[in-house]
Amino acid sequence: MKVLVAQKCGFCQGVRNAITTAEKILAQEMVRQAHHDDLESAKSRASRGKEVYSLGPIIHNADVVQRLAKAGLKTVNSVEDIESGSVLIRSHGAAPEQITKLKQKGLKIVDATCVLVKRVQGIAKQLADDGYKVVIIGDENHPEVQAVMGCAADVVVVADESDLQKLPENAKLGVVCQTTQSPEHFGKMLGAIGRRAFGELKAINTLCKEAIKRQESAVQLCRQVDIMFVLGGLESSNTHRLAELCKKVNRQTYHLENWMGLDKRLLFGKNVAGVTAGASTPDWIIAEFIGNLEGFDAGGSRQNC
Repeated sequence: MKVLVAQKCGFCQGVRNAITTAEKILAQEMVRQAHHDDLESAKSRASRGKEVYSLGPIIHNADVVQRLAKAGLKTVNSVEDIESGSVLIRSHGAAPEQITKLKQKGLKIVDATCVLVKRVQGIAKQLADDGYKVVIIGDENHPEVQAVMGCAADVVVVADESDLQKLPENAKLGVVCQTTQSPEHFGKMLGAIGRRAFGELKAINTLCKEAIKRQESAVQLCRQVDIMFVLGGLESSNTHRLAELCKKVNRQTYHLENWMGLDKRLLFGKNVAGVTAGASTPDWIIAEFIGNLEGFDAGGSRQNC
């Protein structure tokens, strides 16, 4: 089978930095533990504060999380679950209140928050300080959005137009957007907000340019293929967005975590397949998928991701 790959896909810089940071911390811990007595118990090591934790999954990719877990990274969902050791703040960031609690516990904090997410957090705080009602366009359950919500009081999150009734009338509204949303959705929501009663409206573009490039590249590619595959964690917001955008153009679009999730019957009758991947999908998953897909046609070829 002929395989075409999106020019922009896979790990973004923020995710790559988080993974590299985690690997560095775990490697340092392994070296340090090697200097201790081999007979020292795991319980004793933990009591001396040598565990490495991630506050929530480091990224939304089960394969990566499992690989790092085998290397010693322990994923927890609450600050209360950590008593000692080092804590990695994932690429999605953490709310200021969580950071404060970690410091109060005397834990070592390693911040791998994406710089773009940090920017949104800072903007939200500044808008609130300036007297604006902070509005976030995005998914209220996404960790990035939850972290931003913690930077200002009484934030309103709107996912789509059905949520706009949450907005107070005649208020000063300061609008930001979850970094992985599409420009089309951001623009549509701003237009809908602008049609409502407000006293002042200030909107700041907080979209990730790399996410936009991936979206544009994926949509362009899916017009050229018989079937389109979007690789990434099923909990990954940016991967979901890629799949949604592609499916609007090519109904034969499928969101998969990896090669194991593919129903091979989908390939019957198809000659050209397209592949893209979310920002939290590692290179090896993409390469494995492409290689196996090309195996359906010995003469297949691909463009580099």
